[in-house]
Amino acid sequence: MTGPGRKRCVVAYATRGQQRLWTVELPQQATIAEALEAARRIAGEETVGGGEIPWDTAPVGIFGELCDRATQPADGDRIELYRPLRSDPRERRRERVQRSRRTTGR
Repeated sequence: MTGPGRKRCVVAYATRGQQRLWTVELPQQATIAEALEAARRIAGEETVGGGEIPWDTAPVGIFGELCDRATQPADGDRIELYRPLRSDPRERRRERVQRSRRTTGR
């Protein structure tokens, strides 16, 4: 349980093979940037999926909604660091369709 004037949030980062969660307790007025900094201190030099965690560069959000780092999360919010996609899903689908058409002769 958090004390008066405090809130607890979870910071999450995942790769294809691994997910990490860090629970941080913050002042009520803390921002996403401050939550990330607190999680970074807890994580230390930890890596996920063999790579560094992009604390400063990754887009961030709360429960799947993109947010600015100046946003103030509520008590219980899940703050997520998003990794870049390997490629655009729409482009991958176009390539599959083109390959399929070449093999079927359409």
